[in-house]
Amino acid sequence: MVSKTVKVVNSQGFHMRPATMFVNEMMKFDSDINLVCGDKKANAKSLMMIVAAAFKCGMEVDVQADGPDEEAALAKAVELIEDGLGED
Repeated sequence: MVSKTVKVVNSQGFHMRPATMFVNEMMKFDSDINLVCGDKKANAKSLMMIVAAAFKCGMEVDVQADGPDEEAALAKAVELIEDGLGED
């Protein structure tokens, strides 16, 4: 398993549009990918879990990937979050 902590920089956080884009990208990987912030844990391939977790701007989220393409999955997830989820 690999992980990295990143800060959500999108001013509106993981609302429906960026969450959908994020989940669609994560579905391309075979690894299990999770976002963890405090007591919140969301499967990065589940739109409902991501939206329900309500990750907001400024939150530090631990991205965890475990599986055959974990390094690539982690890199893509971190890239998307650090780039503002395609919005900022």
